[in-house]
Amino acid sequence: MTDYSKMEPWQWPEEHWRGLVNHVRAGRTYKPKAWKGGARCAFALSFDSDHETNELRDGGKSVGRMAWGQYGNRVGVPMILNLLKKYDVPATFFVPAVAALLHPDEQRRVVAEGHEIGLHSWIHELNSVLSYDDERNIMMRSADTLEKVTGVRVVGSRTASWDFSPHTLRITKEMGLAYDTSLMADIDCYELLLDGEPTGVVELPVEWIRDDAPYFMMLRFQNLRPYTPPEGVFDIFRREFEAAYEEGGIFQLTCHPHMIGYRSRIWIIEELIRLAKAKGDVWFATHADVAAYARDNAAD
Repeated sequence: MTDYSKMEPWQWPEEHWRGLVNHVRAGRTYKPKAWKGGARCAFALSFDSDHETNELRDGGKSVGRMAWGQYGNRVGVPMILNLLKKYDVPATFFVPAVAALLHPDEQRRVVAEGHEIGLHSWIHELNSVLSYDDERNIMMRSADTLEKVTGVRVVGSRTASWDFSPHTLRITKEMGLAYDTSLMADIDCYELLLDGEPTGVVELPVEWIRDDAPYFMMLRFQNLRPYTPPEGVFDIFRREFEAAYEEGGIFQLTCHPHMIGYRSRIWIIEELIRLAKAKGDVWFATHADVAAYARDNAAD
């Protein structure tokens, strides 16, 4: 058997690079003619409650970064939940199992207030460094842990850092998960193909443009500093929403409680909600509900 790892990419035969490209691909587009209740646009907010796992996953021991993670639980999530309650907007919270074990009352409150909890790794590990057996064990153990904490079985997954390994889709299908939200092949929902075969797994696509981390992430001892003011971030998100509305599509947003959950930033979420509410025909829904509706009502 040829060891392609010892070859330069320009030396790979066509069947190898085609195999890599075609292993996980976008299949059928799931775009309904209209959203639930005749809405023109679907509005899907998500929050990755990583908390202390951002530091723990690499073996870190920084007390300062642990405190930043605790802020997400102590201030960020309550601030977000209060805002969502004010406008009666559901959202999806993707939670590493370790974060759920550290903060079980937070997850119970999230579920009690009508929001969705989604699978988001064990300790925010990167899937691409894991073997199939390790990744499968971790994903199943994480799902079991979230169910034990919340009493609800997850139906969707977001990989940590959107790091999707060659095994992730196979495991997602084996676990019977309805959807994933880690990939970026479209702006509408679509079915994931595994080696050319339909899997039945719906992808609700993400994008770094619609994520607060690239704009607000701060690492003290690395050359990474926030570079976009909140007004600039709002303008990007607003334009994404307005275009989704005009096209009859989905506005999907990914935020982090320890980044968006500050007085000078949380207004971004509130203004987006107010803007969407003013339209009068926007459906606010969890990721699970958007993925299911798109799959079941896709235009032929």
